[in-house]
Amino acid sequence: MNGATVLYGSASELRATLNYDLSEEKRFSYKGLSLDETIEHLADFVSRLWQIHVFGEGNTRTVSVFFIKYLRTLGFDVTNDVFAGNAWYFRNALVRANFNDLKNGIYETTEFLELFLRNLLLNENHPLRNRVMHINAGFADLKKANIGAEKADIERGKANIGEDFSAKTASHVRELQEALGTKSAFGRTDVQEVLGLGRTRSSEILLEMKERGLIEPVSGRGKGKYQFRRRQG
Repeated sequence: MNGATVLYGSASELRATLNYDLSEEKRFSYKGLSLDETIEHLADFVSRLWQIHVFGEGNTRTVSVFFIKYLRTLGFDVTNDVFAGNAWYFRNALVRANFNDLKNGIYETTEFLELFLRNLLLNENHPLRNRVMHINAGFADLKKANIGAEKADIERGKANIGEDFSAKTASHVRELQEALGTKSAFGRTDVQEVLGLGRTRSSEILLEMKERGLIEPVSGRGKGKYQFRRRQG
């Protein structure tokens, strides 16, 4: 986080905050939720639980053990393998779910946790790259943004898409630029509607575009909202 830190729970309110989050989870009903919706909720729950930071040392490890046991009570056949193999990613994904730096365009998001959970619970195989979460990349992208929301800027930016993405993904990106390039905010649902893809692949495309500096988060419109970067003139 380039030297920044997450704001953790107040020491004087640890017990009350923990009791509140756990009681809310006990009352929550998963009935009728799709697996995608279930994963979104679980990502939000575990990120809030971690942020309380009940344990000064070993907080992430303790939360991981608790979460594994809790997932088993929900019927998931979960082992420690994915956690052990991606411990640093899991910790950083928890950080990104609880960190805001609005002046630099960094917003809390559970999208990284959701990819981790899809690998863990659905045996999917999404690449879990720590560098995608590093906020330094976002600062660098702000300085060299080349893709604008105006159609003329979008046209000029298309020349580099083929170099940055696979042929199929580049085609998707161009289609998104045509459909969403002038929108003030769009999210995963918009990507699904434009491309006709599932939630997981739509999330992956958003992450790839964000990693390469094509899009940036939008504040005040809810989590997971983006816009194409405007050309700096």
